[in-house]
Amino acid sequence: MLLNSKGKHRRPSKATRIATLAGVAGAAVAVPLMGATNASAASVETWDAVAQCESGGNWSINTGNGYYGGLQFSQSSWAAAGGTQYASRADLASKDQQIATAEKLLDLQGPGAWACAGAGGLTNDGVDPGVNPGGSGQSESKPEQAQPERQAEQPTTRSEQREAPKAESKKTVTTPTGEKVQKGDGEYKVKAGDTLSKIADKEGVKGGWSKVFKLNDDIVKDADLIFPGQQLHLK
Repeated sequence: MLLNSKGKHRRPSKATRIATLAGVAGAAVAVPLMGATNASAASVETWDAVAQCESGGNWSINTGNGYYGGLQFSQSSWAAAGGTQYASRADLASKDQQIATAEKLLDLQGPGAWACAGAGGLTNDGVDPGVNPGGSGQSESKPEQAQPERQAEQPTTRSEQREAPKAESKKTVTTPTGEKVQKGDGEYKVKAGDTLSKIADKEGVKGGWSKVFKLNDDIVKDADLIFPGQQLHLK
């Protein structure tokens, strides 16, 4: 599964992920690169091993827990890494299309985006998987195997508004898909590889990633997605 705290594109429980595609408690930070490069690539065998751990190797799995396909993409991570050019959700895309999208996410967030990176031996080893994702289209549906839903710590709903909302910055940051998001005016500038949990740990923020998310919910709409160049408030 994609991470949040220690990863990025997965749910906050296993590793709270945001983008560089930053993940919730690990908000995945999205680096403005549109495709995986040889600097961040893994072999098909490696992705198979990660998928075996994430989903039992079922590339069409959808258990209704908010994570899809063999590599268990969250919908926000699938879209941010360009997966929607193939299918609306990861479980509807072919294995090659899921791997091609995972290569982009690996380039954006690094191995920490997957809870099972260690089990699969996933690293930025520069190996071109040589997949052929082709055009858009859905993969054939396969019988889905029941999979226990992992418990995940969910971001708490903001119970009170800040007394004086910060003035919305007119400056923007461009995401890997070309979308412009608010840059913000906080004291911490997001760098490639950052996640909300990493930032909270590094800067000693009391309340962890959820506190950082709450302080910046005017520019960070998804705790799993933060982008290099955004400026976050830490207090």
